[in-house]
This record gives sequence, structure tokens and C-alpha cells, in this order.
Amino acid sequence: MLKDITLGQYFPGNSLIHRLDPRTKILCIILYITVIFCVKNFWGYGVLAAFTAICIISSKIPFGYVIKGVKPILIFVIFTALFNLFLTNGRVLWSWGFLKITYEGVRLAAFMVLRLFFLVLGTSLLTLTTSPIALTDGIEKLLSPFKKIGVPAHELAMMMTIALRFVPTLLEETEKIIKAQTARGADFESGNIINRAKAMIPILIPLFVSAFRRADDLAVAMECRCYRGGENRTRLKELKMTTADIWGWLFVTVLAVLVFTSNILL
Repeated sequence: MLKDITLGQYFPGNSLIHRLDPRTKILCIILYITVIFCVKNFWGYGVLAAFTAICIISSKIPFGYVIKGVKPILIFVIFTALFNLFLTNGRVLWSWGFLKITYEGVRLAAFMVLRLFFLVLGTSLLTLTTSPIALTDGIEKLLSPFKKIGVPAHELAMMMTIALRFVPTLLEETEKIIKAQTARGADFESGNIINRAKAMIPILIPLFVSAFRRADDLAVAMECRCYRGGENRTRLKELKMTTADIWGWLFVTVLAVLVFTSNILL
């Protein structure tokens, strides 16, 4: 399951979405997330699904590879759906003892599942089509106006990018530790939730040690290369907006207009 997490991974390619300016993709994903939480009917989610499918096809990334990023959060999605299904007041459709399912609960549970689903797909698509270096440059450029009030734009961008970059690395390390502990007789599958939680302790300690060691190695490597933050830093490739970025903005704007129109008319 750990291999199914796509957040933080980069899928090399030369598609239209890969070639978009990282600033465009970051701002578009912010608008996309805003639209997700503003949808009020299933017609809006239909438009959102069509938009997401077009983006995935345009990125030329295998659809199954993008979808598998949802698998690690299935337990959380199911728990959220059940929580909303049984604990929402409204018109009762079914009841048994203290348990009851309402029309409003079914609707809210479906909305929450769809929101989480599209949220994971959108954010995964951003990291899959944007290299860590481009993502750092894009975040830094977007935060650069705040330098006037003392915001360390470059340092913040670097920290966020490093955090995303090390997600797949730490997951790979976790999987290696699990296999090593299993080979030594550890059991992570049987028992109740408390026993499974206790069984995770032998994994957490070496994982933390490995994470701190990698962080120290990274710090030493950056110091050896005379890294001094964003001061007097130059770039091999300067970010430039193109016609494709304008079309990307228009495409996302059309999505927002259609969704908000459906909220008003339907």
C-alpha cells in the first residue's frame, strides 16, 4: 500500500501539462481545490470529473497510476462516509435501533467521498507533472512579493519542496523496515487495533533515526556546495509564461464558472 502513495513523486514527461509554468499549475490547483469545496450538487461533480479526466489524459500519465494514489486513504474515506451517513439528521430512510440513515446523510457522505477523491487526484497530478526544482522556483516566485514584509520566500519554498520530495523516500524506507521486521518474526496483521499499534513501535524508532540521518546528510551536502539560500541565486532556466499557460487559466476558469452556475441554477 505504501507504494500506492503518489504524492511527492514526479512522473517525467513532455505533455502539455508538464510544460506549463509551475506558477500556473500551483494557482490552478488552488482554484481547483476551492471549486471542490464549493460544489453543491452532483451536476457540479460531473463537470469536475470531466475536467479531471481531461487533465489526466492530457498529462499522458497512466490513469491507473494516478488513481492508485487514492488507495492509501480508502480507510479514512470509508470512515468519513460512515460517520456522515449515520450521524446526520434529516429525513429517515432506514433505521435499526439507534442507527439511522437519512437522505441528508447519504447526500453528505457522497459529497465528502467525492471531495476527498478529487482532492487527492488534483494534488497528485500537480506533483506528478512538476519536478521538485520547478515546484521550488514556482513557489518562490509566488511568495516573492511578500519579501518586502520579511517573509523568507526562498527558504519556505525550499522547505515545502524538500518535504514533498522526501515523502516517497520515507515511504520506501518504511517498507524496507517492515520487511526486515517481518523477516525477524514481527506480526503486523493479526490482533486488534491496539496490538497493531504496539507492533508499529519497532518501525517508528528506526524510521525516525533514518529520517534524521537523511536530514543531516542533506544539510552537509548543501553546506559543501556553499548553499546560502536565495541570496544572489541565479537559475539555469528562468520561468516564463506562454500561450499554453493562458489557455490553462481559461480552462480552469471555465470549470469554476460552470460549477458556480450549476450551484445557482440547479
